[in-house]
Amino acid sequence: MGMQTDAHIVWDWNGTLFHDVDAVIGATNAAFAELGLEPITLERYRELYCVPVPKFYERLLGRLPSDAEWEVMDATFHRYYTEHRALCSLAEGVEELLTGWASAGRSQSILSMYGHDDLVPLVRDFGIEPHFIRVDGRTGPSGGSKAEHMVRHLDALRSVDPARTVVIGDAADDALAAQAVGARAVLYTGGSHGRASLEAVGVPVVDTLAEAVAEAERLAA
Repeated sequence: MGMQTDAHIVWDWNGTLFHDVDAVIGATNAAFAELGLEPITLERYRELYCVPVPKFYERLLGRLPSDAEWEVMDATFHRYYTEHRALCSLAEGVEELLTGWASAGRSQSILSMYGHDDLVPLVRDFGIEPHFIRVDGRTGPSGGSKAEHMVRHLDALRSVDPARTVVIGDAADDALAAQAVGARAVLYTGGSHGRASLEAVGVPVVDTLAEAVAEAERLAA
């Protein structure tokens, strides 16, 4: 298959297509409780959150967590999150946006730092899997950057031109991952980061996914 000439979106999942911020905050506070930390608010989370995740914990602890502390917090986070994600739904307007992008003859995929074996059935259960030419979740340990995963994701999409690819996500790390493959990025304020920290990255920042898709179309033109 040759290189396609139309635009491609690489969507983030958690905090972008999947509006799971309440489950994430609850899971974060469950993890904090393991170390005797006070609960964190959504506003404070968005102010301090960063990748790799142990650095986020360092901002709150004043030091990096030990390996043993990290293992306990990470396990607690994922256990709580798995129990509560069933209460979460797709972000507003997602199905219409995915349908509209695909019906215009453009392609799209998902790359998430959520575990691959958990991600794929979740996307399938929402009935949106057919919109994507590839769905990749994280393989290997959690807590790292998306950049190396993005390189593998784009390598697997041999028909997609990185120069006409736009990454849509809710974290500064999504923009860094896009930069690693020569793609563009649009960052969305509905997830893990506040507007101020997203704007510091130097890419377009939007408040709705409809705006993100419109910006992606402009960037990939």
